[in-house]
Amino acid sequence: MTREEIVAQLAEILNEVAGVVPTEVTEEKSLVEELDVDSLAMAEVIVVAEERFGVELPEEEMKDMHTVLDMVIRVEKRLAS
Repeated sequence: MTREEIVAQLAEILNEVAGVVPTEVTEEKSLVEELDVDSLAMAEVIVVAEERFGVELPEEEMKDMHTVLDMVIRVEKRLAS
C-alpha cells in the first residue's frame, strides 16, 4: 500500500468518524488544531484504522500522533512488519 493510499484511507476514516472533509486531510495537517479531531474521536479513528488496515495501533501511542503524517508513519511501520 502506498503512502497516498494510506492518506486516502485515513481521510475516509476521519470523514466517517469525525466529519472531517476528506480534501482537508493532508500529511502536514494537525489532527487536533487543524482538523478538530478530539480525543474521543481519535480513539475511534484508531479502532477503525486498525480494522481497515489490519494492524495494531496501541492507544498509548495516541499522545504521539499529532499530524496525519504521524498516523501514516505508524500504519506504514505496522504494515511492513
